[in-house]
Amino acid sequence: MNDLLSRAMRLLSQRDHSEAELRRKLAAQPFVAKARFGGKRPHAPSLPPVAEEPVDPALIEQVIAYCYQHNWLDDKRFAHSYIGSRSRKGYGAQRIRSELMQKGVVKALVQDALAECDIDWCEQAKQVAQRKFGDALPTDWKEKAKVQRYLLYRGFFQEEIQSIYRDFAQ
Repeated sequence: MNDLLSRAMRLLSQRDHSEAELRRKLAAQPFVAKARFGGKRPHAPSLPPVAEEPVDPALIEQVIAYCYQHNWLDDKRFAHSYIGSRSRKGYGAQRIRSELMQKGVVKALVQDALAECDIDWCEQAKQVAQRKFGDALPTDWKEKAKVQRYLLYRGFFQEEIQSIYRDFAQ
């Protein structure tokens, strides 16, 4: 339990994690036979790999409960910080939603977090497009399609992309 708890503390001290993400990382925790190497595995290529012992799911439950009890783990806080982080890197709501779902955050929590954030996604799409293609966005059909494909890849909705050309003067 102590090894698993210290691993969870170390992971959560680096950045926020979702519950599902933390569970996955704790379950993948390699436990090396301590009697064989004194707790540490030497980095010698000639040694055969040590079989990992499976992690008891009951221990993972205890660690997760302990983390919730001490407010170290919170999916809502994780979703808010993840949305802020990814939006600052130029990603749209659609891609962020997909990534959060892949990280195991509940759909309702993702929807609430996106609704509560105060990000103007249309302005965000314009800034991302201008950063990539310059201040004067192209008006030629072929170049415009390139901008649209790029913004769709970044996770912006079609309406937000079209608003760049509709609502903002070039």
